[in-house]
Amino acid sequence: MSKQHPQKQDAILSLDAIIKDFPGVRALSEVSLQLYPGSVTALIGENGAGKSTVVKILTGIYQPDGGQIVIDGTPTRLATPHRAAQLGITAIHQETVLFDDLSVAENIFIGHAPKTRWGLVDWSAMNANAQSLLDRIGAPISPKARLRDLGIANKHLVAIARALSIDARVVIMDEPTAALSHKEIQELYLLVEQLKADGKAILFISHKFDEIFQIADYFTVFRDGQPAGEGLISDTNSSALVEMMVGRSVDGVFPPRANELGETIMRVEGYSHPTEFDDISFSLKRGEILGFYGLVGAGRSECMHALFGITRPSAGTMVINNKTVVPTSPADAIAHGLVYVPEDRGGQGAITALPIVDNIALASLTSTSNKGFVKMAKEYALAREYTQRLELKAAALDQNVSELSGGNQQKVVIAKWLATRPAVIILDEPTKGIDIGSKAAVHAFMRELAAQGLAVIMVSSEIPEIIGMSDRIIVMREGRRVAQVSGEVVTPEILVKAAAGIDEANAA
Repeated sequence: MSKQHPQKQDAILSLDAIIKDFPGVRALSEVSLQLYPGSVTALIGENGAGKSTVVKILTGIYQPDGGQIVIDGTPTRLATPHRAAQLGITAIHQETVLFDDLSVAENIFIGHAPKTRWGLVDWSAMNANAQSLLDRIGAPISPKARLRDLGIANKHLVAIARALSIDARVVIMDEPTAALSHKEIQELYLLVEQLKADGKAILFISHKFDEIFQIADYFTVFRDGQPAGEGLISDTNSSALVEMMVGRSVDGVFPPRANELGETIMRVEGYSHPTEFDDISFSLKRGEILGFYGLVGAGRSECMHALFGITRPSAGTMVINNKTVVPTSPADAIAHGLVYVPEDRGGQGAITALPIVDNIALASLTSTSNKGFVKMAKEYALAREYTQRLELKAAALDQNVSELSGGNQQKVVIAKWLATRPAVIILDEPTKGIDIGSKAAVHAFMRELAAQGLAVIMVSSEIPEIIGMSDRIIVMREGRRVAQVSGEVVTPEILVKAAAGIDEANAA
């Protein structure tokens, strides 16, 4: 029996015209969402469309700057995660937020364990109640088992049992199948049907269109933090959803491409990793910007980590400047002219407690020191050159990086690696989390670097950026290269369909 168009007043939970601002960027602009009892609503959008921000608002981590949250017809403030849980809202994330050193029962009832009349944890009741919940969802797990001894699929079942233990009315599933096998995914689908039968409202976030069409009743599409479409799954198809996701022009926004490229400077053949990616091959020319596109879990960053020597490949070869390179560490890669600007600029890219000048000079100490002594004048000259070229906004070069905006922190990381004068630079999500003005400056500088003969590999989840900046684009899905297209002729639809595994013949 197919679903009918619901009435808004029938929703357990509604978001009405929600606005969320962060410094320099509006993450959500008057978005709305309805969740209905006994139904699955799929939330769809590119990476960065605002899906994670909505989840954090629903779970009380973020507070909206406008609009209202309505539960059972009453405007409600979810002031804390605890308050959201009290009202029956729970989230099951791609990375299960559980505690490996506790038992299954302790994880299920953490924060609301049954107590004896003396106020102590009633271990017997907790284990019995946990067993009842596990039996209810068909989980073959002992409540006394240590969580670290379970596989990913069973950890997901524990997270679902935990959601049921607080009598959740709204269950958020954020990329729940990303690390599951085919058999485990089918078991999860059966569990979703059971939750629907129990009257739960389910928000299902996934990049996999086959999943969405198999289990969702309704859909809501976000694009750039704005509503782009909603309705019944039965009334739409893959092509229509893709158009809603990416329906925007990238013409005239990005600097023009170079007319001519130089000789091939880098070749990668058959690069593989036991668990992350397999058989990745490509070439790169001087002056070229090669884009890597894919959805969550595609293996793009993991491949870059192996190229840079952070992890070791199980197979494959890499040649830079006609020399075979087998980097055993980042220092080894840098010595061969390959540098990597990570997506996690705070955790991996910059030492935020140190000044700008120290961060930029960090990878170039051999050129700014003499006989073991650092020449401060050289460090400042180096930092001044690259901060000016990147139009970094800071009070002074001795200002700590932690005091800068996200965009300017990114520029510090890029400047640090450019100061080593590499042959190849890998930029992983180079404009993630920065404002439009800073994005334009980074894009212009990338073009300038390419024009000077630097070869650039850019990993990006933003379709306008990957199309507007790349000379060629490699698309990855589930750890494999699935397409290579020219940046001049590619369309958003081609990229999304390749990344999501949508067969053209079945897209309509």
